[in-house]
Parts: sequence; C-alpha cells; structure tokens
Amino acid sequence: MPVQSIYTLPLSIQNRNVMPTWLTVLLEIVKITVPALIVFFTVYMLLKEFMKKQLQLQSMEYKHRHQDIALPIRLQAYERLSLLIERITIPNLLFRLRANNSTAGALRVALLLAIQQEFEHNVTQQVYISDKLWEILRAARQDTENIINGIAENIDPKAPAEELAGTLLNYLEMQETSALDTAQMAIKTEAGLYI
Repeated sequence: MPVQSIYTLPLSIQNRNVMPTWLTVLLEIVKITVPALIVFFTVYMLLKEFMKKQLQLQSMEYKHRHQDIALPIRLQAYERLSLLIERITIPNLLFRLRANNSTAGALRVALLLAIQQEFEHNVTQQVYISDKLWEILRAARQDTENIINGIAENIDPKAPAEELAGTLLNYLEMQETSALDTAQMAIKTEAGLYI
C-alpha cells in the first residue's frame, strides 16, 4: 500500500468536498453582487442626501431672491395705505374738496365719493398685507362714512356746506382717537415687522 502523506486526503474524501459547478458559479456571483449592492446603496443614500441638501439650498436662495423683490413692494403697499388713511381723514377731505357755494347734501355726496374713490384706487394693495390689517382698514373706512352720514342726517341737505363741514370738525375735536388713527397705527405696526 502506498504511503500517504498526512497532508493528503484519501481520494474518496477529496471527491466529497467538490461542489457542483452551478453552486460554485452562484457563490461567485453572490461574492461579487453583495459588495456591489452595498456600494450601490451607499452611493444611492449619499446622492439622495446630497440632492436633498441641494434642493433645500436652492429653495432658500429662491426665497431670499423673492424676498428681495417682494419686500420693497410690500413696504410700498404700506406707504400707499398709510397715505390712503391720511387722504380719507375728514379734515383732509374737507380741505381738498372746499365746497364753497355748495350745499350740505352735495358736500356729503362729495365726501363719500372721495372716500370710495380713494379706497378703490388702493384696493389692490390688500394683496401685500395681512387679512386682519385689511379688515381694520375697511372698518376705518366704514366708520368714517358712518360719521359723515350720521352728522349729515341731522343737517338740512339744502343748508350751506360750511355748516356740515363745521359740525364734522367740531365732532372730530371731541373725539380722542378715531378708527383711522387705529388703522394708521396698525399699518405702522405691521410694516415694522418687515423693517
């Protein structure tokens, strides 16, 4: 009998350890595929996170550019609405309309028409302000119209316009603050949030 080395296995044992070819190929594929999948998913996750950060950065840049454009327009809207409030105060209306040789009824109509025109001229500014501020402005307008109508109802429409004007000014002198003053403060407060 031939002498076997201690390192050499008998042939019958060696043949038992041989794997079928298909299993060897499958194991080779798994050895290559698993690391490749790990690398793929790692790269995928890194790229996904990178793209997410880039999108956030672009979004922030867009908002910043938009704010640079929108802020001056918004501040201009506050300026225009502040001017609107000044223009529809009763003393300023009376000064602009100067209803000499007119009747109280004609002055009443002229005052209400001027308020309406001023308000319509600035109605688009509501796009740039809060809904709450717009409601305050509308309430101030309504309050001013109610004051004019309330006082004008107690004066004969055929009386001289100076009588209505004087009564309106006397009424305003007795008031500490008006809805227009409140609206002006609300405009300043909201505009101050953006400055």
